[in-house]
Amino acid sequence: MDNLLVTSAIKQFNYYKTVGDKTIDQLSFEELTWQPNQDTNSISIIVKHMVGNMLSRWTNFLTEDGEKTWRERDLEFEASYTNKDELITAWKTGWACLFDAISPLTNTDLDKIVYIRNEGHYVSEAIFRQLGHYPYHIGQMVQIGKTLKGNNWKSLSIPKGESKIYNKEKFDKPKEKRHFTEDL
Repeated sequence: MDNLLVTSAIKQFNYYKTVGDKTIDQLSFEELTWQPNQDTNSISIIVKHMVGNMLSRWTNFLTEDGEKTWRERDLEFEASYTNKDELITAWKTGWACLFDAISPLTNTDLDKIVYIRNEGHYVSEAIFRQLGHYPYHIGQMVQIGKTLKGNNWKSLSIPKGESKIYNKEKFDKPKEKRHFTEDL
């Protein structure tokens, strides 16, 4: 039997990855590295931090602390990508690590304890923790993208003023069990 929590978490993670993908796709490398001020991270830095977090949290997820000794978190907040392809490759590597770690989880695994900075979490709690963390940063990425692109931004959700049309299309279909990401 499928594990509904894990299946749902994978769908949610995929959704947020897609939002990040579509944000990155709309921007040049120069835009990805733009910072409004020294205290605000660029999208490039946000990606670097997320990748560092993903590799640390999800590598040997069930057997090692999620904060690896090899992680250099402070360096994640220093710009280092030299081009968009390098950024995208890192982004994909982080997400692959996450999906490789959670895809094989079983119901029994959800009750296991994993550690993050020596603090115990049920596996399900660790998943929920990251389902809060990654969308937070992806939202920052989207906001920066929208700021930079202005009217040239391609909406990643229901565009302003189109809610009625969107809802009509949804309610014109028969009721069925489906995940909202199935149409993406």
